[in-house]
Amino acid sequence: MACDRLVDRLIKAYKNPIQTQIDIARYSKLISPKDTGHNEEREEKLLERCPPGHEGTKLVEIPATILDASGAIIAWYLPDALTDATQIKWCLQKEIWAASDLLAPMLEKSVKVDGNWRTNQGWFNPSSENDALTPRCINLSPAWFQQGHENQSDPEVSASLKGASSEKILKAIARPAAIATAALRVMHPEQYWAGLRAFTSLGEKAESKELPKMSETLQYWASVFNSLSVICNRQTPNHRDHLSIPECFDILTTVGNYSNARMSMPSLQLEFRRLVRHGVHAVEGDRIAWAWYMRDSVHVYAGVPSCGWARMSGSQYPIVDIRDSIGDIQYSGFNTRYSMLGTRYSIFNIQ
Repeated sequence: MACDRLVDRLIKAYKNPIQTQIDIARYSKLISPKDTGHNEEREEKLLERCPPGHEGTKLVEIPATILDASGAIIAWYLPDALTDATQIKWCLQKEIWAASDLLAPMLEKSVKVDGNWRTNQGWFNPSSENDALTPRCINLSPAWFQQGHENQSDPEVSASLKGASSEKILKAIARPAAIATAALRVMHPEQYWAGLRAFTSLGEKAESKELPKMSETLQYWASVFNSLSVICNRQTPNHRDHLSIPECFDILTTVGNYSNARMSMPSLQLEFRRLVRHGVHAVEGDRIAWAWYMRDSVHVYAGVPSCGWARMSGSQYPIVDIRDSIGDIQYSGFNTRYSMLGTRYSIFNIQ
């Protein structure tokens, strides 16, 4: 089956825990919105207060889970999770590339000369294959708040999904969205169900408050994550994502024809080859990264309580259920009007 490779990587990662001495819950309480991750002096002090327990930077090259001192799972690393049969049967890499191409007109407008690092053109590398890739970034969401308006209005559909091609875009990202969602059901079941409850609530609110564009978009949104960032050929400085939920996983999926990719997590003194505070180095070739995440402000609006940290537990991670998860998502969809963490990462790598 097409998901066998992903299941295999999940099992291997679960059986290869890397224990650190950091207390992630205590560490998260030390972080304020001012801790962007750019102040090296501040970061050194945080590292002294919450050391990971090993000297130097440790390189991680095989599937693994990263644990804190209490057994909480800080990250899953799943290199080559969706290759071989998955690419042959579903051509998932082609689907992600094609979906990103649909966003090219909006991607071209997203970069500024003097913007912050997320949109500053200096952090983007040109395409290596005759402009085959638009080196930009854009956000997609069926329901989110403009920064600073979390308590002043209802969420709205992101501008990227308000155009004439929005339905086509949503259908194009549906299968990759389903794969990431099914993996989350294994990696952090509590977060998975929190996401489902949030979308059920959002669907009800969109209908009762007569928000037709949100209702329409929710019918095609195939993920329990409420936001997706599509990032093409960008390197990033070390940073934190304060709008995510600390206890929840983000899922970062990378595809493309590239080599020598590295992702660093200085707070843990870890570096992930191929492919808390993190940064992504420049690569040789073209790379598309899709970052799925949950904005806490949307869960607050939906009335969904915070979930806890994922932990190592034999009963909490029924690996075989991922196949059922894919089927559920494909055939029932996430039509939330009618249906029933953070700075941490789970990392897929597709080559």
